[in-house]
Amino acid sequence: MALMPKRVKHRKEQRGRIKGDATRGNTVSFGDFGLQSTQAGHIRATTIEACRIAANQYIRGEGKLYIRIFPNKPKTARPLETRMGTGKGEPDHWVAVVKPGTVMFEIAGASKDAARECFNRVAHKLPIACRLVERTPGT
Repeated sequence: MALMPKRVKHRKEQRGRIKGDATRGNTVSFGDFGLQSTQAGHIRATTIEACRIAANQYIRGEGKLYIRIFPNKPKTARPLETRMGTGKGEPDHWVAVVKPGTVMFEIAGASKDAARECFNRVAHKLPIACRLVERTPGT
């Protein structure tokens, strides 16, 4: 399952800066427990897929997994040993931009110990630091 947008307005984007904390998507909305980022960074589509597989292998139908991030930013790369001045490279892969505080994954229908173990496996695959958060009552 390749995670990428079906259509984009521009094939190539500028790199940009990741400023500030997440103001949206920073609470556990769908499940009971969530994996929240504490650092900013870019997460590749292949990494998100690896996290999905690792989480589903652990929960095995016991709970439901929600993925709250989507890779919608193209990253370009130039071939090795290319001369200077040939322009920007071609799109190579897709990344999701994650700010500190973004809830990336959620689990519903699992115990806290199971969610902690599951997210521990997922967190080892991610390039950024993250922590386990619970749903606050009333939300």
